[in-house]
Amino acid sequence: MNDILLLPGDGIGPEVMREAQKVLTALAPELTCQLGLIGGAAYDETGSPLPDVTLTQARSSRMVLLAAVGGPKWDQIDPTLRPEQGLLKIRKSLGLFANLRPAKLYPQLVNASSLKPERINDLDLIIVRELTGGLYFGEPRGIRQLPNGERQGFNTAVYSESEIVRIGR
Repeated sequence: MNDILLLPGDGIGPEVMREAQKVLTALAPELTCQLGLIGGAAYDETGSPLPDVTLTQARSSRMVLLAAVGGPKWDQIDPTLRPEQGLLKIRKSLGLFANLRPAKLYPQLVNASSLKPERINDLDLIIVRELTGGLYFGEPRGIRQLPNGERQGFNTAVYSESEIVRIGR
């Protein structure tokens, strides 16, 4: 069993993964790392954005470290073979639930935002991004008309126009 499967992916991913591997090796030289293919790099080499061998590697690893996937190079290929499909498939196949996305605003960047400084000053939070349904896997979403004439948008959650106006204040 591998300790960590490294999936460099595409774009800046391989560069970032090389540095991450250096850090892992320096901090825990006893860990075994194995490289795998996903995304556009996998498509280019195998014709699939997530080869079966990568999924097998992931299942036999204790951890998976995944870098960036996709890019304009693959925009014109069959949508079912685009790099992002590999990302969706590995998440679904491994039963992954969420990404943790830290969001921290450093004081030096407060004026670089289009948001009002008083609204975002000292921003430091973690966004839990759900990965198991809704938009991620093509479940129905859209806009519907309610009996009272109000439009209602929906995906994994439902938002009416009056709620959006209220939240925006």
